[in-house]
Amino acid sequence: MPVVPLARRAGARTAVLAALTLAGTTLSGVSAVAAPIPGDNGDVKIHASTTAAVNQRNDPKVCDFYLAAFNFDAGEQINWTIQTQPEVPGGATRTGSFVADPTGMGRTEAVDLPNGQYKLTWLTDQAHGAGKFKVFKVDCPTSKPATPVGGPPAGGGGIARSEAFTPVTGAAAVGLAAVAGTVWFRLRRRPHGAA
Repeated sequence: MPVVPLARRAGARTAVLAALTLAGTTLSGVSAVAAPIPGDNGDVKIHASTTAAVNQRNDPKVCDFYLAAFNFDAGEQINWTIQTQPEVPGGATRTGSFVADPTGMGRTEAVDLPNGQYKLTWLTDQAHGAGKFKVFKVDCPTSKPATPVGGPPAGGGGIARSEAFTPVTGAAAVGLAAVAGTVWFRLRRRPHGAA
């Protein structure tokens, strides 16, 4: 009787067991691919205020915006946090939550943030893990009028900035006006400007 080395028999046995396990899983009707875990299957998008709530695109650069949720479990609560990126102590932070409707969708009211880079993190009440995130930018045009710097345009007269008129400058202007007035008044009192 031929003798088969032990290592060769163990390898064949392992291959047969693996094949039977895979066949048994397939025959029993259980999918070999795991189904999504409840709480980990949704996505939150950043939407410009002009983007329709049903649109699944993400707007990474916005001014006025809201958050829109897609593909969550019905009735699932989505908790979200927005922080400056990179994180700045005392930076703008917003938090909130909303509940997915029966279709797995949801949205927030408008979110107001100053211009800058931000990180959105969301986590559901059924989630497993640290949550998911997106980085986006708030970039609104500034509506402040430009402050003039330097003197006025030719023929404009006056002072362009209040910072240019200091107390010392004011005192000098008053003193100069007083001296000029006194000299003019004295010259006027003398006949024909005689000394």
